[in-house]
Amino acid sequence: MTQRSGLALAVLALAAERPMHPYRMQQLIRERGKDQVINVGQRSQLYKTIDRLVRDGLLVEQATEREHARPERTVYTATEAGVRTAVEWTVDMLAAPRRDFPEFTAALAYLPLITPEVALEALGTRLASRRAELERLRADLAGAGHLPRLVLIEGEYAVALLETDVRWIASLVDDLRSGALTWDREELLELAEKFET
Repeated sequence: MTQRSGLALAVLALAAERPMHPYRMQQLIRERGKDQVINVGQRSQLYKTIDRLVRDGLLVEQATEREHARPERTVYTATEAGVRTAVEWTVDMLAAPRRDFPEFTAALAYLPLITPEVALEALGTRLASRRAELERLRADLAGAGHLPRLVLIEGEYAVALLETDVRWIASLVDDLRSGALTWDREELLELAEKFET
């Protein structure tokens, strides 16, 4: 069974929409703004995903095209099983949360490795970056207001997540600045040793 992923879902959805070659899939994902939620930065990953979908009978080669002096391009289309799988994955992804393991959460888990001052500086940098991303996403959504809400829904969700993220990080930065959150590494190591024994 093919491993489910956002990229595999995007490939199946596009190949179900109409037959197309991988380069066009990558272009459409970017043109439609889906690259904000689907990682298509590495073309090799796209080709690996297509190979898995073909291997598992969810995608088939329909034809090979050649435009002028360009290299040949294989055009793929979704099989009936591929369309069914894309629908099942969409429903499953909506209904059943899968545990993610984001790097930021891992870094928070090991915050005691650094000093509160270093944490404050790093979190301040992250906060500025997240605020800028939030403003960019809001502007993108406002600029796409002529489109149906359905095609912008993941952007709405991204804004909601970023708003929460910015609020929480700002609160953490405030606590570090005020001293409401602080730690001493040596004391934490002693405490950890007590609990181990």
